[in-house]
Amino acid sequence: MSATETKTIEGDLDPPVGNATGFAKFFASDIVSGFLVFLIALPLCLAIALAYGYPPIAGIFTAVVGGILTTFISDSELTIKGPAAGLILIAVGCVRDFGGTGVYDVNNPIAVKAYRAALAVGVVAGVIQILFGVFRVGVVGEYFPLTIVHGMLAAIGVIIIAKQVPPTLGVDASGEPIPLLLGIPKVMANYHAEIAIVGVTSLLIMFLWPLVTKQIKSLRAIPAALIVLVVAIPLGRVLDLSTVTTHKVKLEAHEEHAAAPHAEQAEQPEAPPAAAAPEPNALIKVPPFGETFSAITLPDFSALTMPKAWWWVAMFALIGTLESMLTAKAMDMIDPYQRKTNLDRDNLAVGIANTICAFIGAAPMISEIARSKANVDNGAKTRFADMWHGVFLIACVALLPFVLVMIPKAALSAMLIYTGVRLAHPHEFKHMWEVGPEQLFLFVATIIGVLATDLLIGIGIGILLKYMLEMRRGADFPTLFVPHVSQVDSADGAVVLKATDALTFSNWISLKKRLDRLRQANNNVSVDLSATKLVDHTVMSKLYEQKRFFGQQNLNFDWTGLDNHKAVSDHPQAARIRK
Repeated sequence: MSATETKTIEGDLDPPVGNATGFAKFFASDIVSGFLVFLIALPLCLAIALAYGYPPIAGIFTAVVGGILTTFISDSELTIKGPAAGLILIAVGCVRDFGGTGVYDVNNPIAVKAYRAALAVGVVAGVIQILFGVFRVGVVGEYFPLTIVHGMLAAIGVIIIAKQVPPTLGVDASGEPIPLLLGIPKVMANYHAEIAIVGVTSLLIMFLWPLVTKQIKSLRAIPAALIVLVVAIPLGRVLDLSTVTTHKVKLEAHEEHAAAPHAEQAEQPEAPPAAAAPEPNALIKVPPFGETFSAITLPDFSALTMPKAWWWVAMFALIGTLESMLTAKAMDMIDPYQRKTNLDRDNLAVGIANTICAFIGAAPMISEIARSKANVDNGAKTRFADMWHGVFLIACVALLPFVLVMIPKAALSAMLIYTGVRLAHPHEFKHMWEVGPEQLFLFVATIIGVLATDLLIGIGIGILLKYMLEMRRGADFPTLFVPHVSQVDSADGAVVLKATDALTFSNWISLKKRLDRLRQANNNVSVDLSATKLVDHTVMSKLYEQKRFFGQQNLNFDWTGLDNHKAVSDHPQAARIRK
């Protein structure tokens, strides 16, 4: 979840604040940015909700609640709240575990029941997120090693690609990530020509539009997703996608469905003679004009009596909170006014919004990185840009449903493939290698662990391997959790913290709390690392982050004593091991 740094605004003693004064003062910049983010969010909210196994309108409801409600609770000035690709694996996994296929169909009682069970899970997960905020556990987000988090996100990207290739080509598929990946060649062999034309065209636009905007800067304000809709909607009408249905095709270990007009190319399963003809499903469905809120769906709380529900509660609460905090921190780093989000207050806001969303049939939300970054680039000043994006979304779905029902599902799937490629981009692998070969090993191991099991187990595998690596490098087991740091005052009045043994991701929180207290007391700080056996990559990265935080308050922060340590690579944030 990296973001490009933007230039900070120096000397501004009064940074914009999302209060009544800020609403009036920055009305123009916030409403413009909110509108531009709305253009990005509209198709993505629909696409992500479909990928969750929820009705498309659920994604819009999520962004509306997230955008409007959290504006008045969170103090995060630049993040955009809404459904996110990072939760697809959890959401669709939950729906499937309760009997759904991962494809929502209002006429299928099993699909509806699975969706309502997932909503019940979402209510409890939202309450837990509220408790995270109330009991101030935001600092726990500092515990996770950076490499493991990036590995988790890359694995999510791979899974998104695997799950969205079939619908992009006119094939509905369900299954575990690895079988889906292995089944892609057969999916491609059973493509539906008309749907594939729309899907592949949309995919090309998503990848080529950024190259166009690099050459023609005046087009940068137009998001690629909007261009996809402008092209895909009329193309779908020309190809008459409103008449396309799906047909089951059995492929090895899992079932897939190829669009009916192309089904003769694949083996046909036997069907009962009296079976009703399937409805066309190549286009999305939303409530008609005047019936927007008829889509509100209540949770089925009886699902919570099943033990498996609580596994998904933990997944939603933990992974959703972690991703939200990572986004908020990333936005703080690129905020031109250097404002800092209270992560506990933001967790509270997200938890309240998620609880309400689940009660009304909306999808789970987080602070979403791509839309938040676009918000910064569009010149947003305060959190009211998030509110405006929510207002525009509800207005669009209420007033223009006849346009939304012309959107091909294949176009939305293409957008998600692009998102998946960005999460699992080859540059991520290259970056990990540059930081150190061991980081690439942990990164790949986490990806494989997530693909072969699930998110929490995959993350656990990565963290366990990280512990083993640290101990192999000389860290004593007790010091992995409690750092040995003593404090002395230097002659120039700065506070010197002398660390011994090992500084690693798992004992960083204790050191961070001490640094935060010293910074709040306006102390200059130097950390003496000469007596350490090991300083891992996560801690090196956090030290650079602390240097930025201290600098924002015109304080000095540095570290010394690494002359007798060997860096595992030439990267400035590479792990250091004592020679």
